[in-house]
Amino acid sequence: MRIVIAGGHGKIALRLERVLAEQGDEPVGLIRNPAHEQDVRDAGAEAVVCDLETAGVEEVAEHLRGADAAVFAAGAGPGSGAARKDTVDRAAAVLLAEAAERAGVRRFVQISAMGADRPPQPGTDDVWAAYIRAKSDAEDDLRARDLDWTVLRPGALIDDPGTGLVTLAEPPVPRGKVTRDDVAAVIAGLLGTPGTGGRTLELAEGDTPVDEAVRSVAS
Repeated sequence: MRIVIAGGHGKIALRLERVLAEQGDEPVGLIRNPAHEQDVRDAGAEAVVCDLETAGVEEVAEHLRGADAAVFAAGAGPGSGAARKDTVDRAAAVLLAEAAERAGVRRFVQISAMGADRPPQPGTDDVWAAYIRAKSDAEDDLRARDLDWTVLRPGALIDDPGTGLVTLAEPPVPRGKVTRDDVAAVIAGLLGTPGTGGRTLELAEGDTPVDEAVRSVAS
C-alpha cells in the first residue's frame, strides 16, 4: 500500500514509516521543513515538502492521488501556543481529510488524544484547552466525511521501547501511558486490517498483543 503521512517527521510518523517500509508498503512523509527530508528517507519513506499551514487543498490532494491511505500524524508540538494548536491540530487535519476526499483516498487514520471527547475542565491551562478543542473539532469534521476513517486516541506518549502489548478499545479506556513504538504498530495494524473503519478507539499500555488487539476491534 502507498500511505501518505502528514507530519512525516514527527516521532510517531518516523516510527510508522519504518514499520510500513519493513513490511513492504510505500510510506510517503509530508514535511514542512526541507531539512528533514533525509531523516524521512532514512526511515524508508518518500519525503514530500508540503506545509499544511499554507498549502491549498488542491496541492495536498495532488500529493495524495494514487495513495491507498492517509494518516494524520501532525501536531503543533510542545512549546507552541494556542493559535498553532488550531492551525495544525485542527485546520491541517481538516485540510488533509478534504484533500483525501478530492483525491479519492478513502482510508484515513487520524491520531487524536484521550480527552478529546470531553470539554476542558474549568481552570485548565489555555494552551492545553486549545489543544483538546482542536482535536475534538478535527474528530467531528472527520466523522462527517464520506471516508473510511478511524480516530485513534493514544494516552500519554513515551519514548520507551515498545512492548507490543496494549489496550485498544472504544472509549472509555482508562487513562495511561503508551509508547510511540506501540502507537505506530497499532496504526500499521489498523491500516492493514479490514473492518476497522468508522471507529473511534482509545489506546494505552496493556496486556494484549498488538495484532490481537487490532483484530478484536475489527467488525
